[in-house]
Amino acid sequence: MPAIIDAIEYALPARTESIEDLAARFPDWPLDQVIEKTGIRTRRIAADEECASDLGLTAAQLLLENSDTAVDDIDFLIFCTQTPDYLAPTTACLVQQRLGLGTHTGALDINLGCSGYIYSLGVAKALIESGQARRLLLITADTYSKFIDPDDRGVRALFGDAAAATLLSYHDDDDGGGDAPTIGPFIYGTDGSGGPELIVPSSGMRYPRPAAATQEYIDHRGNKRSAHKIVMNGRAVVEFTLREVPRAVWQVCDKGGITLDDVDAVVPHQASAIVLKGVRERLGLPDARFISCMEDIGNTVSCSIPIALKRAVLSGQIKPGALLLLVGFGVGLSWGATLVRLPLDFAPLATNEARHDEHLASEPV
Repeated sequence: MPAIIDAIEYALPARTESIEDLAARFPDWPLDQVIEKTGIRTRRIAADEECASDLGLTAAQLLLENSDTAVDDIDFLIFCTQTPDYLAPTTACLVQQRLGLGTHTGALDINLGCSGYIYSLGVAKALIESGQARRLLLITADTYSKFIDPDDRGVRALFGDAAAATLLSYHDDDDGGGDAPTIGPFIYGTDGSGGPELIVPSSGMRYPRPAAATQEYIDHRGNKRSAHKIVMNGRAVVEFTLREVPRAVWQVCDKGGITLDDVDAVVPHQASAIVLKGVRERLGLPDARFISCMEDIGNTVSCSIPIALKRAVLSGQIKPGALLLLVGFGVGLSWGATLVRLPLDFAPLATNEARHDEHLASEPV
């Protein structure tokens, strides 16, 4: 019985940071050029005490409420993040308790960023189709703002914080039609030689954070850096994306026995305007079939694909029953792509973006 996507919801933190806010901090910035390259005018930023699990909890609560799903129906939880509450314990275990899922629920973290949604879907599909889970909750949540030095102009205009929750289950419809909802096939790719191009050097055990790691320096572009903040080689990441992502799109089409003309829409990781424009042009796709929506939330890392998909359904750009091609790419360096046929009854449940802080009623560990 194939796995399908039943519903998606997302949550955003209350605090905003606009491009005008950054222009006030960096008065020598060529503001128009920054907007043109990033495509981002406003980003959502987590509060100082707000973690990925808090945002993920809110997204999951919205999903369960709006889809009329009981917590007892969930038998597996995947939490995909690169900004966990702790290195130990696993954030998924903490969210299982805070969300009120039963102790029969399996729970695990996936540490992957901009390609994380694709990889997590692959794991979810395998768990469901092998009979290990019947209804699975996938949460993606990242607070990359906590990795960013306030004076790093290279990345501060890009990354926003968010969470998304996706409900997956087995599909027991035996109609066998070509329009039946499905997930897959998948293609994956990894080039670990590019790991240093997007990295937080002092974030684990290889280079623990001694006092020296907090020493700040100014790079050749005038950005403030330190080993415990994120460092990105923007040029190298763009070159990697334009080389590998179009290839991944064509490969997954070949694996699925279709052409790109058969796909109703491509939903890519929302990296930046200049990156998405380059990918879209190499694929030869019109704007209407290439989903882009980052202007008011920024690059939300592992959450960008489900948020873009959800917003496109709400706006009518994606219809229930559509055949979609999802492609993620970034930190690792890592990439992945898959095909998703949405159910015909995939309902555009209204995400309540104003609900930011109800998770505070459930105290974090």
